[in-house]
Amino acid sequence: MRLPSNQVKSDQFYNSRSHHTDLYGEECLIVRRGQPFNIILHLKPGNGEFSPEETSLMFTVETGPLPQEESDTKVSFGIRESTLDTEWSASATNDPSRNTISVTINSSPNAPIGLYSLTLDQEGQNISLGQFILLFNAWCPRDAVYMRSETKRQEYVLARHGQIYRGTYKRINGTPWNFGQFDKGVLDICLMILDSNPKFVSDASKDSSSRRSPIYVTRVLSAMVGVSVGPLWAPVSGMCGQRLLRYTRKPSEGSFIFYCWESAVVMTCGSPPVARALGIPCRVVTNFESAHDADASLMIENVYDQDGKRISQGDSVWNFHVWVESWMTRPDLDSDFDGWQVSDPTPQETSEGVFCCGPAPVLAIHEGELTKKYDAPFIFAEVNADVVDMVRLPNGQLVKFGGSTKSVGRFISTKAVGSDDRRDITHQYKYPEGSKEERQVYKKAKHHNKLRQREEEPGLRLKIKLAKNMTEGSDFEVFAVLTNNGMEAKTCMFLFFATAVGYNGRAGEHCGYASDKVEVPSGEERRLSLKLEYEHYGSVIPSDRLIQLSAITFNKQAVEYYKAEKTIVLDEPEIEIKLLGEAQVNQALTVELTLLNPLPEALQDCSFTMDGVGLTDGKPITRKYANSITTVTEAKASIEFSPSSVGSTMLLVNFNSDKLKRIKSFINVVIKE
Repeated sequence: MRLPSNQVKSDQFYNSRSHHTDLYGEECLIVRRGQPFNIILHLKPGNGEFSPEETSLMFTVETGPLPQEESDTKVSFGIRESTLDTEWSASATNDPSRNTISVTINSSPNAPIGLYSLTLDQEGQNISLGQFILLFNAWCPRDAVYMRSETKRQEYVLARHGQIYRGTYKRINGTPWNFGQFDKGVLDICLMILDSNPKFVSDASKDSSSRRSPIYVTRVLSAMVGVSVGPLWAPVSGMCGQRLLRYTRKPSEGSFIFYCWESAVVMTCGSPPVARALGIPCRVVTNFESAHDADASLMIENVYDQDGKRISQGDSVWNFHVWVESWMTRPDLDSDFDGWQVSDPTPQETSEGVFCCGPAPVLAIHEGELTKKYDAPFIFAEVNADVVDMVRLPNGQLVKFGGSTKSVGRFISTKAVGSDDRRDITHQYKYPEGSKEERQVYKKAKHHNKLRQREEEPGLRLKIKLAKNMTEGSDFEVFAVLTNNGMEAKTCMFLFFATAVGYNGRAGEHCGYASDKVEVPSGEERRLSLKLEYEHYGSVIPSDRLIQLSAITFNKQAVEYYKAEKTIVLDEPEIEIKLLGEAQVNQALTVELTLLNPLPEALQDCSFTMDGVGLTDGKPITRKYANSITTVTEAKASIEFSPSSVGSTMLLVNFNSDKLKRIKSFINVVIKE
């Protein structure tokens, strides 16, 4: 039973008015996150005076089928002197009649949205207080959907009516629409859609926790609209958003394919990014001459045969297309990309394996930043693709004969704030057609699109490449590679150095250095080589044979710094282990040990030590050398021993000297009777 219940009552009038939820046609408590709401606890007669400070009261809120504290879908909190605006908290005061307690509960501004249960633990006794619905909060400065302007909040969250623009760019028609986001039952449908998405089915706990993010909610539910297809084409033009939502909950009546403007209305009134019904500020946007770029080339290729008949290539340009912009911060990107985000409720291509589109920052589209999540290339093409007309000759050759750089993305429209007038927002999506800035952004977008397809980021990219043979004692080269993924040439200082390092990360002495001043043209790379010579690193590296490589490039004027690091382990020489004969218990057996000195200098104080369970009678056997082992000379030893037990075991061998230390190897040995 949702609040109010027998044990508790909510101050419904105060809560609904202060939380701007009084328009919902629901009887349950509906509040917005990050903002306090009040409930009233009724005391049993004869309890005497009640003091919240002296009584152990603990509240618990839970959401989702598997609430867990680590995922913030279950939170417990006690009574404080005053509530906190950053986390779940509660405060309480006595009513003068002493029959009730007024409790103020403040939810976290980052709490997952959805249906919650509220319980009270009083000295070990759990009392269910009911359920409530928690929404995103455009009035809370700490919420990701916070919007400063009250006028815009009224328009983009609370307005129940709007305008959908259709037709052609030469004849734009506005259609009035009732979104119906506050009608009875609509909020329940929105929650039902959230609970029906595949991510919830596969991992309900993770999905419920992720609903703290409007980015996640927008993306999941865009995918839900994307799969609302079936065998029945049933345009329902002229219906209100509430009726469209009700169609989605009647699978027995068949599947429906909504027009894009109808899906956008469903999206606005509470389906895929949950939008107005769940508290996210949003608006419906129409793009005239909207491109569908099927091959992610940012070009619409119209191919014709010699008779002028269009040959289908997948690309197309629609008279108009309708999508939704939602207002939110983008903590996964730079703060510059906060604000309006595009989500398409009728996605035409897959995104990360499912039909889904957005959210993509409008600013990223405007600036051609196509590596920014999500699906920016497709949306950029919708508003700014170039059109190319080609004819296919009998031999298969394609010949360009026409096209346009200005025809796609015209009169991008939305309803104005506070009136029914059309507002043109084309300038928010792109620079004026034909301008120098627009062509520069298109060129940048093409470049970023190639980087995205290669899973690379724009700007300078620095990495270290290693040699194939890096055996201790040898001289070898390593390379720092600087790639310019930017649009302009870059001039930088380039530093590359090597440092001996211990296993614990403690840096030792430098053993190599190179530097250069380089100019890297757009799309090209420059290499800086560093030769590591044994005469420099041999005396400073520890027995772990570790060297840390560090490459740095910088431009002090542009305040650009890039760094790459890699720790290498020098290969050690191999010890050859050879048993002379078959291993039998209590029978003498000889092993030959050989190691080639790879160093360009002699080894002193050399020794082989071998050990093995059931092989050496529990004591290591060591053979020392009186003489030095010159360069490129083999150190050899023959050791006789008698295995003492039957079965499989391992023979361990260790080589030590003054310059080569702790060289280890082994062989498996099967001892027979």
